[in-house]
Order: sequence, then structure tokens, then C-alpha cells
Amino acid sequence: MLLCLDIGNTNIVGGVFIDGKIQLKFRYATTMLGTSDQIGVFLYNIFQKNNLNLQKIEAIAVSSVVPRCDFSIRHMATNYFPNANYYKLNYKNIAKLLNIKYHNPKEVGADLLAGAIAAVEIYPNKNLVIVDLGTATTITAVSNKGEFLGGTIMAGLKLAVDSLTKNAAKLTEIDIKIPKNFLGSSTKACIQSGIYFGHIGAIKEIIGGYKKEVFNSNNIKIIATGGFAQLFKNKKIFDKIEYDLILLGLKKAYESR
Repeated sequence: MLLCLDIGNTNIVGGVFIDGKIQLKFRYATTMLGTSDQIGVFLYNIFQKNNLNLQKIEAIAVSSVVPRCDFSIRHMATNYFPNANYYKLNYKNIAKLLNIKYHNPKEVGADLLAGAIAAVEIYPNKNLVIVDLGTATTITAVSNKGEFLGGTIMAGLKLAVDSLTKNAAKLTEIDIKIPKNFLGSSTKACIQSGIYFGHIGAIKEIIGGYKKEVFNSNNIKIIATGGFAQLFKNKKIFDKIEYDLILLGLKKAYESR
């Protein structure tokens, strides 16, 4: 069994692979991670509830964009999975899977690398645009030669809402949902419309720019992933939503180490 952990700014997303397939997925709020025992006990309970034995975990593969969590996760692995191999994805140990064309490769988030690795595995020899809708919305480009070309980062849906409500005195917090209309008739509806349709517009504009600037053609596979991806599944922006993209990339990276 392989345990994969993607440490994000909002959530730790985990998956357990058995015989190459995901058998269990879970989330843990990153803000709740303090000591190694907190995440360790959480994992123990998750495994118990799903009738899985911690001792059968052979390896733990981790991607992280939250440095403050790295020590606790590593310490947890040592204490709760003493017989498991520990693998932390970074730009150096995935060089044979992905050719990073960034000016400074170590700046690239491990989650973006994992997502690109999985996308190349699922859609070989394709020009790819990967849209990850999480705390931030990232849009990255990967060539049909497996080259990580770069990308775009903007505030995600929740960050955009938080920014509005925290910095504008008369704007209140809202639920992030698909609005019925472009034209809002209440403050809440106006914010929902602006956040949602504004995001669609930004994503479409950036993808269109990539087509002209990077790929010089329309022969591109557009893949979405991340917690908010389902909000856009009927908008004909993406060719496919791959909800487990980062976990699959972690698995591939570990197996190819």
C-alpha cells in the first residue's frame, strides 16, 4: 500500500493506493496541523474506520507547498509508519519525468509538478493546459514533449471572496456557488456573480493566450483538477476533470524514483 499526501494551503489531501488504484481518499484542514501526533492520530482513525492496517503501508509520498508543515509530516511518518519509505517530491527527483523550463525550477510548487506528471502519464504526447482550482487557481502549460513550460497564478475563488469581504466594509461573506444570473439583484448575488463569472472569464482568457503565445494551435488538452473544479464542469471550458490528478502524480513520481 502507498499513502500519498498533498499538503496544500487549505487542506491536506490524502489517498491510499492498493494494487495501483485509489481505495481511500480523505481531507484534513491544514490549519489544524500542529504536532505530528495530531495528523498521526487522524490517520490512525481514518485507517481504522475503513478497515485498513497502517502497518501495511510500504511508502509515503508527499508533495508540500506549506514549509511549516514539513517537519510534522516527516516526524509523523517516522513515528506512525516506521517501516515505510518516505518520499518528498521536489524538482530534482522528478527530472526524468518532467523537463522543467522554469528560470528557477525550485520555485515551482510540488503540487504543480505532481499534477503535470500525472497529466503527461494520462495524456501522453499531448499539449496540455492544467487548471488547478484550489486556494489559488493555477493554470500551467506542458508541451507534448513533457516540458513544464510555466504558468499563471491568480487568487482562487475563496481567496477572492475573503479579500472582498475583509476589505470592503459593506460586503458580507457568501457561499461559493453557481449563480443563476449574471446580473445580481442583491449584494450577495452580485458578489457570487462577479467571483464566479469573473473566474470563468479569466480562465478562458488565459487559455486563449496560451493557445496563441505558447502552442500556436488549438490542438490542446485542457484538464481541470482541485476542490472547486466541479463548479465549472458544465461550462465547456475543460476537456476533462481529473479530481485525483495530484495524488496520481505523486504515485507516479514515487514509482519512478
